[in-house]
Amino acid sequence: MTQDSTVTSRASQGPGATGKAPRPVHPLLHKLFELYPRLFGARFLPLKIGVFEDLVAAHPEALPAAELKLALGQHTRSTRYIEAVASGLPRHDLQGQPVEPMAPEHVHHAILELYKRRSGRAPEQARQRAVAQLVAAIEASGLSRQDYRERFTSPDDNVHSMLEDALSMVAQRGARREALQNAFKASGKTVAEFAEMYGLDPTEAKRLLA
Repeated sequence: MTQDSTVTSRASQGPGATGKAPRPVHPLLHKLFELYPRLFGARFLPLKIGVFEDLVAAHPEALPAAELKLALGQHTRSTRYIEAVASGLPRHDLQGQPVEPMAPEHVHHAILELYKRRSGRAPEQARQRAVAQLVAAIEASGLSRQDYRERFTSPDDNVHSMLEDALSMVAQRGARREALQNAFKASGKTVAEFAEMYGLDPTEAKRLLA
């Protein structure tokens, strides 16, 4: 079972509120919380591919397969879970350990799904947040700006505009980082001295100059 397939399909429908009332929480989700509070507790963590099979094998009687599939479907469609995917957190196993990175496609589509859900109430704030998340996703993806653009091009003008804004911000941040690195090399200062000279937070300066 691929937990995040619904994220991709729903995100491709474009922005706008669904207007649907939330469904009652599936009773098996309470059982999953009892068994795995690190995964299903106050903070949701992205689940590894194949976690459905792992759960069935570990708890064949407590977690009937048919009902578990419904419960996991509800869980992975929840806004809290999609927020975890959009943040770029790695996928986790039943022990709560990170086991594989989140694919850029899943992060990207989760960001768009969150935007769709939020844009009905506060469209401009939702857009700004989505662009900021896209910037983080692009920088974490390991892809060049052109490769990211080609992989995630969209026929939706609004989505395309958000992506272009994010790519532009990534370019600006890259140029700023390069300029700071060049200035640091020419300054002969330590990182702490350079940070003070430019009014930078020392931790942020260390990251930018790494």
